[in-house]
Amino acid sequence: MRSARPTHLLAILFTAIPSLLAFPGCTKTTEAPAASRLTIVQGHLQHAPAGTMLPTPIVLRVLATDGSPMPNIPVSFNVLAGGGSVDPATAKSDANGEVKARWTLGPGQPTQTVSGSAPGLEPVTLSAVGVLPSDIVIAQGNNQTARVSTALPVQLVLRVTGGNNVPIPGQTVALTIASGGGSLSPQSAVTNNLGEVTVRWTLGPQTGLQTATATSGTVGPVTITAVAN
Repeated sequence: MRSARPTHLLAILFTAIPSLLAFPGCTKTTEAPAASRLTIVQGHLQHAPAGTMLPTPIVLRVLATDGSPMPNIPVSFNVLAGGGSVDPATAKSDANGEVKARWTLGPGQPTQTVSGSAPGLEPVTLSAVGVLPSDIVIAQGNNQTARVSTALPVQLVLRVTGGNNVPIPGQTVALTIASGGGSLSPQSAVTNNLGEVTVRWTLGPQTGLQTATATSGTVGPVTITAVAN
């Protein structure tokens, strides 16, 4: 009977240990990670014609205090300079802690900025350069020869470009006959995605040198020449 008592006491002790650990101060709690910072994954420092959508989407990532991605955190975008828009303006981070948006630059401004923010976190700022039109290039059709009162065999192609020869779409190009008579069709056109307009020039009745001019806003004029015989 005496040999059974220590065994009985051990059984009571092992049974009581879980209950003792359940008391306050005896358990170790682990706090869930909280959102700590917002980072830029991609989309910063891009160049595109002013008024157009940047080629690469903006991607921001929300990180927790332990460096892990934080899902389901609302992130908002706000245009600071240059105009334009970001779509969507607000979205929740995905399973990778990321939010993706498309940034369309505003017209007429080279310096453009957007901020990204999330509740309780330091905002981040993204910058882009809106390329403005600076030149009209005669890509095709200059210095041709044709009979008077006939259309030139090759149509004119005019290209509007910005810095580093970046083609500028959506720009209105106006054309005018400067000498020799004749006609241009169309007399006004909007540049396509290549920054180009195509025009048919029909010479006037006068022999010799004939000229036309092209302008786009404050850019130009550029003179185009042909010889009528």
